[in-house]
Amino acid sequence: MDLRLVEVVLSVDSVSRIPELLAKHRTLGIWDESLDDAHRLSRILTTADEVEAIVDRVQNAFGERPDLRILVFRVEATIPTPQEDEETEDSDATPQRVSRHELYAAISKSADLSSTFLILIVLSTIVAGIGLIRDSVAIIIGAMVMAPLLGPNVSLALATTLGDTDLAKKSLKTNIVGVGFAFVLACSIGLLFQPSMASEEIASRTVVGMSDPLLALAAGCAGVLAYTTGAPTSLIGVMVAVALLPPLAVSGMMLTGGHYSEAGGAALLVLVNVICVNLAGVVTFLAKGIGPRRWWEADRARRASQIAIVIWLGLLAVLIAIIAGLGQSGWWHFLTHTNRSS
Repeated sequence: MDLRLVEVVLSVDSVSRIPELLAKHRTLGIWDESLDDAHRLSRILTTADEVEAIVDRVQNAFGERPDLRILVFRVEATIPTPQEDEETEDSDATPQRVSRHELYAAISKSADLSSTFLILIVLSTIVAGIGLIRDSVAIIIGAMVMAPLLGPNVSLALATTLGDTDLAKKSLKTNIVGVGFAFVLACSIGLLFQPSMASEEIASRTVVGMSDPLLALAAGCAGVLAYTTGAPTSLIGVMVAVALLPPLAVSGMMLTGGHYSEAGGAALLVLVNVICVNLAGVVTFLAKGIGPRRWWEADRARRASQIAIVIWLGLLAVLIAIIAGLGQSGWWHFLTHTNRSS
């Protein structure tokens, strides 16, 4: 049983209302403690899937009070162990997920444009470049796991779902800076080492197939599910499956190496992955019931999600049409043939 401890700090007269306020919610215990003459602490032990409803209930009742403070803690263990009959059985209940508040705290951190983020971009790009040049799968996988580019895309999807303009701006900024930083560094690596198309790892990322959008969509859904269920360790597999950095590195290295058509193919793969991760993220967040607390924010978020889904679907349709066209003889084949012959 996944448990959480919710602590609420309020004035003495307000805290006394909490047991009655949460009477219809599933709790395993509520305890009060005096902090000082004016404030009391209420501790609420509950299951992870009840946290969002409980916190929203408390915010709706006391959200205007300046002394309100809510803290949510993950409970590693409790003695005695709660029995299963302490939970309300409901076969039609929605799948368990962490609260919107925990989700926001975890994902919004990945959109921070910090020195650590930029250092990880530099290190992962260097590792990816070396792995591509050496044609080493192991080194490239290490770069995939190190690269922090997946986080800002998931946070952008969450911002769209919640209608959070500030988080969306922060996510876009971090995405643009991270991608630009990695691309410039990859161009520099290409100038220094002049990588060859003989590397299978490089060649495999210059061609986009019809299966790549499906792979990116599936991996994007898995990544969001890992966040919503509180299982971040599952993200390692997603990072490898829908990695953005290796094809981005290939694009920069091929561009400065004079392989323009291959650089375009790698850039197309990056676009496919970015679009599919964001599309899958928005759809999965909506399917898991993630949304704002207030009804007027919900209307704005619903419109933002609908617009985003239409935009991402439109861009994906254009890219799929381009991918289908690349599979036939045409200008891309001509460029590729000419480039490899020179």
